This record gives sequence, structure tokens and C-alpha cells, in this order.
Amino acid sequence: MARRERVVRMSVEQPLWRALTAYRLLTMVYAVLIFAFGRDKFERPWLALGYFALLVVWTVVTLPKVAGAVSCTKRFLGVDLTIALVGILLTPVVDVQARHMDGPTLPTIWTAGSVLAFAVKGGWRWAAFASSLVAVANLIGRGTPSRDTLHNVLLVWVASIAIGYIVEVARASERTLARALEIEAATRERERLARDIHDSVLQVLAMVQRRGTALGGEAAELGRMAGEQEVALRTLVSSGLVPTTRASEDSALGAVVRTVEDAEYEYAAGDATDEDGSWDLRTLLAPLSGSAVTLAEPGAPVLLRPAAARELAAAVSAALDNVRRHAGVGARSWILVEDSPDEVIVTVRDDGPGIPEGRLAQAEGEGRLGVALSIRGRLRELGGTTELISVPGQGTEVELKVPRVPRVPRGKAER
Repeated sequence: MARRERVVRMSVEQPLWRALTAYRLLTMVYAVLIFAFGRDKFERPWLALGYFALLVVWTVVTLPKVAGAVSCTKRFLGVDLTIALVGILLTPVVDVQARHMDGPTLPTIWTAGSVLAFAVKGGWRWAAFASSLVAVANLIGRGTPSRDTLHNVLLVWVASIAIGYIVEVARASERTLARALEIEAATRERERLARDIHDSVLQVLAMVQRRGTALGGEAAELGRMAGEQEVALRTLVSSGLVPTTRASEDSALGAVVRTVEDAEYEYAAGDATDEDGSWDLRTLLAPLSGSAVTLAEPGAPVLLRPAAARELAAAVSAALDNVRRHAGVGARSWILVEDSPDEVIVTVRDDGPGIPEGRLAQAEGEGRLGVALSIRGRLRELGGTTELISVPGQGTEVELKVPRVPRVPRGKAER
């Protein structure tokens, strides 16, 4: 069953925009309160009042503009910074004493919000540009700047550039993470396709090759062509769909997979499912037993998530297919299912000749994918493990372990 991987791009900017929105509102209120409590010292209070009316209306109306990078346009940033600069230059006009004192400017720390918008939108270069203009305006407005004025100007300049640089690094990290997630999703999908090709197409081509060679005549030519296509497809799968460094062993599920599909049909019809949607692994493994395969299972249902049960049954099928292919038709197999609170263990053992030393390494060089994809690949995606033990002349044992996801009782889940 195909599974789609969806890459969720996590925005590291959005919290910054929300913080900037709150900062602009709070600093607007702060600037208005500073004016309200000190309006008696202004020589031209009506001019200051007009500026604060503009500042309040502009801040409230443009809140949607600082909701995200898309809405925060260059034109908005330009007008916003202009209002901040006008307030700084207007301060000595409405309050002559401000030129010779270290009191706050009309917009006070609201100006930093305008500079921070540049930093979040365009990075450290935009922040340096905006903070430099603010520094020049402060130096002009103060005439002879004091040490405190220089300190405040330098603080805004350094802080805005630092924030802009952090934003750029965060964006680069976000793009790298998104790309890595896309590559991971594509790799998992390619592995799934490789398993499907391996379990179906390669099996059919190999069978056509064997049958054609046995029949001879025109069938032999057909078998030869099928063999060439099998080699070409196997090379493509091993080199283009999965990393070539993975150990792999040839396998195909063939008709055994159809028994799993038949069991899936029963589940789709609503049979043999647990009340929370889990599947009984025994139902999927039962069709695999026969005269040459002995199945030993617990008396109680072995419940797993549908995807885990399906993939584990497919891995067992692949292991049995390897027994028939490499140990011969007369080889016997035993399947042992063990159910524990933390994991499910399925062991597949046979009485075949075993795997000769170095055989798996040779298969890896030939691009064979049975153990790597049909068995280990499936268990790896489930968070499980595969252990293969083989002694020449004493058969082979494959142990498959799948962790069990903790199940929450229905009563607690409802509460």
C-alpha cells in the first residue's frame, strides 16, 4: 500500500512577526503615555499631538502589514521608517530643551520596531541600512550628542544587525531542513517502489527466464530476453532507487503476497479487527502455513497497527520465499510468533543448507535486494530489527522484532 510523505515546512519567522506586532502596539502606548505625562514641557504641544495621532492611526491600521513577510512590503517599510525619522527630527522642534538634554524622542523606542521590521524582512543588510538612518537622524536631532545618545544609537545598530543575521541563518537552516525532509521522503518512496518491483516484476521475469530455458525453442529466446530485462531492471533498481552500499539478497513474494492481500480484504470488510482498529497478525500469517511450513502462534490475538501487521507479514513471506528459492522445494520451515507487552517477535527457521560464508556480500555486489528491502527495509521502517543467523549445513534463522505502540485504554482516552 503506497504511503505519501508530506513535508511540513516549519516557519521560524512567524513567531518573530507576532512578537514584532505586539512590540509595535506596546511601544506605541508607551510613547503616548510619555507624551501625556510630560506634555506641559512641550513648547508646541499641538504639533506633538498631531504627530502622535498619526503614529497611533498608522500603527493600528498597519498591523496586518507586520503579520508576515509577504504582507510586509518595501513600500510599507519605507513609509514606516519615514514616520520614525520624522518623529526623531521633530523632537527638538516641539521641545527645544530636547536638543540639549538626553530625554526621549517623540516615537521613543517605537523606532526600534521599524528597524526590526527591516531586519526580519530582509536580514542584516536591510537592518544596517535602517539603523544607520535612525542613527543619523538622532545625531542631527541632538546637535551635540551625549554619551548616552551614542550608546543608544550603537545599541540599536548592533542589535538590529544581529537579529537580521539570526533571521538569515534561521531561513537557511529551514531551507536545509525542508530539503532534507523532501530527500528522506523521496528516498522512502523509492525504496517502497524498489520493493514492489522486486516482489513482482523481477519475480515474473526470473520465472519466464527459467521456464523459457526449460521449454527450449522460441520459448528459450523469450526466456533469454526476459533474463536480459531482469538484469537491466535489477541494475536500475540497485543503482538508482536504493543506495548501492546496502547488503541485499534476492527474493520475491510471488503468490505468497496474494495471501496477505486476501487477508487485507477481510480486514477492509470489517472482519477480525480489534475495536481500536488493530489487526491480528495471526490472521495474516495463517495462509502461509502448509505441508512444508509449520506455524506456532499464541492462543490470544497478536494485535498490531495495520501498517505494522501488513509489513511484518510481508517480511515473513519474503523469508519463506528465500527458503523455497535457496533451500529447495523440499525444505521445511517453522514460524514462531511471540507476543510480549513491548514487542512482537516472529522467527522463521528452516532446515536448508544454510547460507555459505560470503554469499550475502556477493549478493550485494550483484544488486540483489531480498534481505535488504523485502525484509530489513520493511522492519527498519517500522522501527524494528532483523537478525539473520545461518550456519552452513544447519539451516537459517531470521528473527524479526517489531516494537509495539502503547495502547491507551478507551476510558482514559475519552477523558
